[in-house]
Amino acid sequence: MKAAVYYNNKDIRIEEMSVPKIGAGELLVKIIASGICGSDVMEWYRIKKAPLVLGHEIAGEVVEVGEGVEKFKKGDRVTVAHHVPCNTCHYCFEGNYSLCDTLRSTNFDPGGFCEYVRVPSINVDRGTFLLPDEVTYEEATFAEPLACVLRGQRIAGFKPGDSVLVIGSGISGLLHIKLAKALGAGRIIATDINEFRIDSAKKCGADAVFNAKNFNADLLKDANGGRLADLVILCAGAVPALKQALKSVDRGGTLLLFALPEPGTEVAVDFWNLWRDGITITSSYAGPPGDTTTAIELLRAKRVDVKDLITHRLTLDETAEGFRLVAEAQNSIKVIILPQE
Repeated sequence: MKAAVYYNNKDIRIEEMSVPKIGAGELLVKIIASGICGSDVMEWYRIKKAPLVLGHEIAGEVVEVGEGVEKFKKGDRVTVAHHVPCNTCHYCFEGNYSLCDTLRSTNFDPGGFCEYVRVPSINVDRGTFLLPDEVTYEEATFAEPLACVLRGQRIAGFKPGDSVLVIGSGISGLLHIKLAKALGAGRIIATDINEFRIDSAKKCGADAVFNAKNFNADLLKDANGGRLADLVILCAGAVPALKQALKSVDRGGTLLLFALPEPGTEVAVDFWNLWRDGITITSSYAGPPGDTTTAIELLRAKRVDVKDLITHRLTLDETAEGFRLVAEAQNSIKVIILPQE
């Protein structure tokens, strides 16, 4: 089979490799659609493991079923989570699935940017989900990122009526806007430094949008009835974005760190104001199985409609172009690779 092998953001090679062999309890899935995630182009994070086949936002068809698998059959339409929890450790028992060592070490074989993947038995057991007829393969590639967004807003304690500021209107930020709107947010304000994404934020439901280069607390208050935001969601990894986020949370509000600068980056924080104003800072990573199930239902019911987020559909041979589009972050939102075309 063909696979797009990552060496660095500017070096994606189409190579031949064997179709994975499955064992007992496993599945072989033919990938129909695979989304490029913003984390796929975080070169400082990925390059240390190169060369490898990336891609974790997948949807496809079961073509082979291992001995002992009872929940799935050949021909089933599925989406598969790459990271799954053990459900037996201290962190899982506490509901902190993303802190589980198993979740942080599991994956499918070899990755989403190829023609077929082997789904290990643990992923079959708790990370493989049947797709409703109403959800297309392309829409299903959003199940994983939407699950991450769901968990983030849940961890942050989002409530209907809350005002929300989304800093960074890439794919994660736009999903946060769509979900917050679907869940009954009050005012939604969004920022970015890219005019294409600012316009996309408006189309996705933001009540007010700003260029982050000119944004400040006074503009936020003007757009939000004289107050800062109840919930600030940081979806950009730049230090200025983090500093702006810290200045944008209203008294009693919450800052959700959904993205961060590179490891080792230090930012000065005035803890006195955080303490005095009762501000909570929390973070979120990954989306456990329960949130994936909910994400799929939101996609099925069109409560979160994602079709308008897809800006590019490319063949496997064009994966390098897809990485360029996502890394440059200009006139693209969601880039989807279609390995069977």
